[in-house]
Amino acid sequence: MQQLHDDAAELVVAELATNAVRHGRVPGRDFEVRMARDDDHVRIELSDARGERRPSPVRRPDEGGYGLLLVSALTSAWGVKDRCVGKTVWATVPTSPTSRQNRVREPSPSPGL
Repeated sequence: MQQLHDDAAELVVAELATNAVRHGRVPGRDFEVRMARDDDHVRIELSDARGERRPSPVRRPDEGGYGLLLVSALTSAWGVKDRCVGKTVWATVPTSPTSRQNRVREPSPSPGL
């Protein structure tokens, strides 16, 4: 069962990193990934330098992929917060079946990491 939760966290990191490379890239700047594990979840934060390009929880017809739908399905919550340069997209991935029962479908404000 733990492998399933680890796979979910890996998929979320992969999707957020792909989005940072595709949509958040600024020449000469990288993105940063931070992760913290708690008793019942993994918190993932991915920061990039493009604050004006923010992901939307609702996919528009002109957008290409379904990655944020995947993020939404695998997380209990996700959202975007501003930073000095750019933005941070954060996600909370449940690590136990109990924590999955309390899923939030819309992004919520970001608690500190």
